[in-house]
Amino acid sequence: MFKKTLLAAVLVTVSIGAFAQSPAPAPASTQSAPALTPEQKAQLEKQDAEMAQASLRIAQMIDQGQTGNVWDQSSSIAKQTANRADFIQQISADRAKLGAPSTRKLVAVTRTQSTGGKVPAGLYINASYATQFAHAKQPVRELISFHLDSDHVWRLAGYTVR
Repeated sequence: MFKKTLLAAVLVTVSIGAFAQSPAPAPASTQSAPALTPEQKAQLEKQDAEMAQASLRIAQMIDQGQTGNVWDQSSSIAKQTANRADFIQQISADRAKLGAPSTRKLVAVTRTQSTGGKVPAGLYINASYATQFAHAKQPVRELISFHLDSDHVWRLAGYTVR
């Protein structure tokens, strides 16, 4: 089960030219972090909006059955986790159970830094949606994760529904 979750959470990417972003600032530590300047806050808000747009495009590609194209553009981290056929099969199976999406609401854009272990080391931005699907009584959480690759481009690293 973990492998399937990681597979979905580490696959899917955004094309280089369309979604290139400036590197994310390091996540704030749990200790007292310095306050952000207005310019830094504005930069984070802009990046949040750009990543929300990018994640919505990925979700829409999956809605349209373009899961293979999503994998083709994925981060190398994602491609190391599962091959193309497995990726397409897993997402297709998950989405077939849920039916067609009718509404999708952005809940949050968050940043994390992994030092390795369950998730490969690196910086991540996650867009979380509450999505209503035809066969689900309650909204389902769609999580679309991006990884900052070594070329300083954000590429989608994962897609899960729970």
